[in-house]
Amino acid sequence: MEQYAQMKNSGVSWIQDVPSDWGIRVLFQLVDQVKNKNKDLAEQNLLSLSYGKIKRKDINNPEGLLPESFDGYNIIEADDIVLRLTDLQNDHTSLRVGQAKERGIITSAYTTLRPSSLVNPQYLYYVMHAYDLIKGFYGMGSGVRQGLNFDEVKTIKVPFPSINEQMEIVKYLDEQVEQIDAIIGEARSTVEEYKKWKQSIVFEAVTKGLVKEVNFRDSGEYWIGDIPSAWGMRKVKHIVKIENGSDPKTDGSIPVYGSGTGSFKTCGEFKEGPAVLLGRKGTVSIPRYIEGKYWNVDTAFNAYATTSSLNLKYFYYVAMCFDYPAYTSKTTLPSMTQTIYNNIRIPYPDKGEQDEIVRYLDERIQEIDSFLEEKISLQEDLEIYKRSLIYETVTGKRKVV
Repeated sequence: MEQYAQMKNSGVSWIQDVPSDWGIRVLFQLVDQVKNKNKDLAEQNLLSLSYGKIKRKDINNPEGLLPESFDGYNIIEADDIVLRLTDLQNDHTSLRVGQAKERGIITSAYTTLRPSSLVNPQYLYYVMHAYDLIKGFYGMGSGVRQGLNFDEVKTIKVPFPSINEQMEIVKYLDEQVEQIDAIIGEARSTVEEYKKWKQSIVFEAVTKGLVKEVNFRDSGEYWIGDIPSAWGMRKVKHIVKIENGSDPKTDGSIPVYGSGTGSFKTCGEFKEGPAVLLGRKGTVSIPRYIEGKYWNVDTAFNAYATTSSLNLKYFYYVAMCFDYPAYTSKTTLPSMTQTIYNNIRIPYPDKGEQDEIVRYLDERIQEIDSFLEEKISLQEDLEIYKRSLIYETVTGKRKVV
């Protein structure tokens, strides 16, 4: 990495050292706050800020808002920088800085900045994006919701190279970020394809078996289709006992699991596996198989085998294939009941064949999960590298001119 020959102390903690010929400016010297009320729906190109990107939304499908609601929205232009400075206390993960690529309207609850002719708009966006990435806004909040306004952020100090150097930095970052995002996008696409492949392997094994040269018959369940003729169909309640979970009450070191995800908290009371956790509220479509001691919260049910003719892990693999959208309640928070689970009919080969299916899937899933972990790790590493690259470049730690 090429560096500048001479550096100096910027006097700003988030910037640290900068090249000796760079200046420092206060944000209000470089921007104007945009307050352009959308009167009589003069502008109808509805925009929203999500995950650091400003995107179009359908004004005719605004999730419950009425047309007159948009009269108070702010009209913004291409290159304007939008800051979402609300709910800093509760949301510590969102990206809060976006740059408009077109004219439109956006909620006036956001702060919009219009770069002056003194600064390259894209360079200033990268600077504010870097400030956002290091979570600079979170130490500035006040009040119950820890919201900020223009008066509170206008004094943020930013690095300020010459306009020509700003343009070179923008050119370099645009090229690098595009390349990195393309690799991340490819990795993300590959992950999704492998997740679908994994699901199809599981479904094929638990509904069709491992031997292809057999006769098939209709299972009587639309989501299963045909099954081997020698297999039976059993209701869940005839082979599995389902119990409620509850909240941990004492301290200790036993893993705690919720619906669909594993979160390691602490508690002293526990249950004994093997068990399958079935989603009850929220993320209901991701069951979990547990072998050791555990405690689970009440967003998941505990499922235990009640017959020696069931390999519980076979049931876990079948549960991965349930048609959850058809079973879950049509509410904001999806939910399942014991009654629904108990009455689901599943394909049921003999115990020996269940064991063979489990051994086969354990091996295949381990291979796929290992590959998925590599791809997900690659995405995370590239995101970290991209953040570092942007910060180092806009603050002069990395020379690109």
